[in-house]
Amino acid sequence: MSTTPPRSALHLAATLLTATVALYTALVAFGNITDFGTNQQFVRHVLAMDTTFKDEDLMWRAITSKGLQDAAYVAIIVWETLAALVLIYGTWLWFRRDDLSARRFSTYGLLMLMLLFGGGFIAIGGEWFSMWQSGDWNGLDAATRVFLLSGAVLLVVNLPSGKEKSAT
Repeated sequence: MSTTPPRSALHLAATLLTATVALYTALVAFGNITDFGTNQQFVRHVLAMDTTFKDEDLMWRAITSKGLQDAAYVAIIVWETLAALVLIYGTWLWFRRDDLSARRFSTYGLLMLMLLFGGGFIAIGGEWFSMWQSGDWNGLDAATRVFLLSGAVLLVVNLPSGKEKSAT
C-alpha cells in the first residue's frame, strides 16, 4: 500500500506543462546548435536591419559586424540551453513531488524564456532593430507565442495548491 497521496490535477498540469516547455526549449536549442547557420542568418539580418524600411533616423542602430552578430547568436543559444536545463530540472522535481523546489526552478526557467522572447526578441529585436518592418526576417509572431505560452505556464505553476502554509 502506497503512503504517497495521489497527485492533484494542478500538480499534474504544472508537471506536464513544465515538461512541454522544457521539451520545446531543448528542441529549439538543439536545432540551433545542430543547424547553426539557419537562425544565424536570421540574427544577422535582424541586427543588420538590412530588410527594414532603412529609415536613416533608425539605421544608426544596425549592427553590421558579423563577429558581434555571431556573439549575440551564441549568447541566445547558451541562454536557451540553460533555460532548457533549468526547466528539465524543474520537471524532474515535479515528478519527484518536491513541489516547492519544482515551482522555484520552473519559475526561473519560464522567466528566462520570457526575458529572451519578450525582452530580447519582441522588445530589442522587434522595436530597437525594427524587425517588425521586415517581410523576410520577422520573428515577432513566433516570439509572441513562446512568450505567451511561458506566461500561461508560469501562472499555472504558481497557482496556490492549498498545501502552502499561511504566513499569518
